[in-house]
Amino acid sequence: MIVKRVIEEKPLTLAEVREALQRVKEQRLSEDEGTELPYEFRRALAHAETFAKLTPERARELVERLSTLEKMKPEIAVRIADILPMSRDELRALYAKERFTLSTEELDQILAIVSEVAIEG
Repeated sequence: MIVKRVIEEKPLTLAEVREALQRVKEQRLSEDEGTELPYEFRRALAHAETFAKLTPERARELVERLSTLEKMKPEIAVRIADILPMSRDELRALYAKERFTLSTEELDQILAIVSEVAIEG
């Protein structure tokens, strides 16, 4: 398949990817019941099912809440929603490549949001 241009680019959480892959799987199996899914597709779906910790709705809610913070990039918000860090050290690892560091208060604020959404979910 040749892609001529990118129309839209949006980072997805692992939970959203899992849901999308499930829909594609159901669609492909309903269209042709004798067809086996490609190996890469099955591995991607297995990975998403194994490691996605939240529902797609909760994951998107977490990303949106994190995106309101000052030093939060969309890519980092998605990584936080996928990993659900529970300590300052885990958060610092996600920010390791950034040109800035977060204060203890900022780290605690992020952890509070993560724990709120993770506990509710």
